[in-house]
Amino acid sequence: MVATKLSLADFLSLDTGPETRCEFVDGKIVEMPPENEENVVIGGYLVAQFLEILPFEQVRQGKTELIVAGRVRIPDFMVLSEELVTALDGRSRSTITEDMPAPLLVVEVVSPGKVNEDRDYRYKRSDYAVRGIPEYWIVDLAKAKVTVLMLVDGLYEDQESQGEAVLTSPQFRGLRLTVAKVFSPKS
Repeated sequence: MVATKLSLADFLSLDTGPETRCEFVDGKIVEMPPENEENVVIGGYLVAQFLEILPFEQVRQGKTELIVAGRVRIPDFMVLSEELVTALDGRSRSTITEDMPAPLLVVEVVSPGKVNEDRDYRYKRSDYAVRGIPEYWIVDLAKAKVTVLMLVDGLYEDQESQGEAVLTSPQFRGLRLTVAKVFSPKS
């Protein structure tokens, strides 16, 4: 028996409940497992760092959906433009639709496992480039590196950083952050 694929509209009409994190990929609901503690701490640390340089409403952690190429993704961390904050204001669901401006930055913290690595390094990279997201960071705990991808002529150019390297962003010049600190925010 073949499972029926859902449309994007069908998925968006569902109420998955406040405790369930689901992405929608190729007509299927993909339930996301709970984050491991290290990923949660890294995400929280990034929120704190960006709140030093941006207004509260522009910073999002793991709750806002992003529609891209007919898929629904839930990035670990995002920075929204003022225009995007306005577009989301008053909505019943925190979902960035394809007719809204793209986020300024999306960050994915790679969860352990080959499937997660492929999703963050390959599939989401393509999705986010198609969506026109100017900056995408891949934070990889297993490899102790952060890859900063900048959109240039529709494709991402990447810069891998490790150790005491300072993460730089042309969009967020006030950000002062080392890779080591991202992975060990408590120290």
